[in-house]
Amino acid sequence: MALKGIFVNDSMLSTDHDYSGSEFKPLYSTKVTVTGGSASHGRASGVARSDDGAFSMELRIPEEMGGDNLGPNPEQLFAAGYAACFHGALSLLARRHLLDPEELSVEAAVAFGRDPSDGGYQLRADLVVNWPGVDIQRAAPLLERATALCPYAKMTRQGIPASITIAS
Repeated sequence: MALKGIFVNDSMLSTDHDYSGSEFKPLYSTKVTVTGGSASHGRASGVARSDDGAFSMELRIPEEMGGDNLGPNPEQLFAAGYAACFHGALSLLARRHLLDPEELSVEAAVAFGRDPSDGGYQLRADLVVNWPGVDIQRAAPLLERATALCPYAKMTRQGIPASITIAS
């Protein structure tokens, strides 16, 4: 019998539970607040804290951008989230197709740079999947499906719905 999902705290994560509807259906929500720290600058000395207290981290600017490199930066956090999400999507698909995801690894390279179109900033994100023992021909369709399944991959492809408001 094929393992179609994994159980985490009594809830099943699976590609078998596809949703079709006309509205976004949240499965999980979180809030992280960043404050400016000693330099009053979120990227340079900020502190990021989740609303549930499970995550609290000081942020720093990388040395290449003039920072002290004494802590993680937002690009590293984004890279970790993107790699973890894509790994999870690919792992679910691997199990569905009776492939062992144990040796699977996903590396996310994120670059922060100038946007030539407007002089502002932009990110570039590239993933590298390493899956020893799995033939490229067999893995390719699963990577394509994982790209459609992983919301970080969707975001890098097409942007995300977003809003910016000022709290009252």
